[in-house]
Amino acid sequence: MSDDVKEIFAPAEGQATGRPAGGRSGAATTPPKPPTPPAPAALAAKVRTLAPSMTRSMQRVAETVAGDPAGCAALTVTGLAELTGTSEATVVRTARLLGYPGYRDLRLALAGLAAHQESGRAPSVTADIAVDDPLPDVVAKLAYDEQQTLADTAAGLDMAQLGAAVAALAGARRIDIYGVGASGLVAQDLTQKLLRIGLIAHAHSDPHLAVTNAVQLRAKDVAIAITHSGSTGDVIEPLRVAFDHGATTIAITGRPDGPVSQYADHVLTTSTARESELRPAAMSSRTSQLLVVDCLFVGVAQRTYESAAPALSASYEALAHRHRTGGPSR
Repeated sequence: MSDDVKEIFAPAEGQATGRPAGGRSGAATTPPKPPTPPAPAALAAKVRTLAPSMTRSMQRVAETVAGDPAGCAALTVTGLAELTGTSEATVVRTARLLGYPGYRDLRLALAGLAAHQESGRAPSVTADIAVDDPLPDVVAKLAYDEQQTLADTAAGLDMAQLGAAVAALAGARRIDIYGVGASGLVAQDLTQKLLRIGLIAHAHSDPHLAVTNAVQLRAKDVAIAITHSGSTGDVIEPLRVAFDHGATTIAITGRPDGPVSQYADHVLTTSTARESELRPAAMSSRTSQLLVVDCLFVGVAQRTYESAAPALSASYEALAHRHRTGGPSR
């Protein structure tokens, strides 16, 4: 077998290959279930999300297929490799990193995306925010990016993974949520939502407290790591500890191929807008994370409605006096 053929059949570059050796303590290692290929409408979102972590040659392939889906759908793997100045192996690796089992599956998705764009719903592209932009332009550009980020995240969410995460949270004895920086704010948001429907939840931004609490988790518990980069050590470490102690683990990340996914039973992928000097990734990543958090909350509230509805009503009633003029009654 030639080196080129071996490379085509090797795991995709940067793609997670499953659990760390040994898996959970005392548990048998099972092969990871292959992810569901993204729908055609989610392809452009997938490219925007994963392109920063790709090699330059893979970026050329990804950006070419997203920019001209109709033209690329008509090309063989050899033709696309020649068009992008790469190799057939790089084309196949890129297809796999984007979530498709092979190039044939990517071509089918490209044909679907081309039909979607021809229907008149192709997304427009706006320029980055400039230092001298007037405020109305800043508002318009930010609003567009926020809308695009939400649409991309919704299109790219794996419903099976989301459903499994909701089921785990609905039956959890205790829920620990890890996040630092902007992701820490999202962790606090999810925590207060879960508390208001009667679940026991804790947000941890201190890495030491996160790890010491993770040690106490067991099979009936759930641990959630929120990290856009997928490589934040202060978030990965407590998730690993929770994973090793048998808790169900969930990762909310913009990099599903990142290290955090090695310790996650369920991975929920977020999207983000292009990063620029005046628009750091933390802005759009927070928007997409909050959407996923809201999806989790509503899903859990639906699943536990008989207990969630009274708990939510009780929390509203307990806080009602704080919203009245004059403060609490005496």
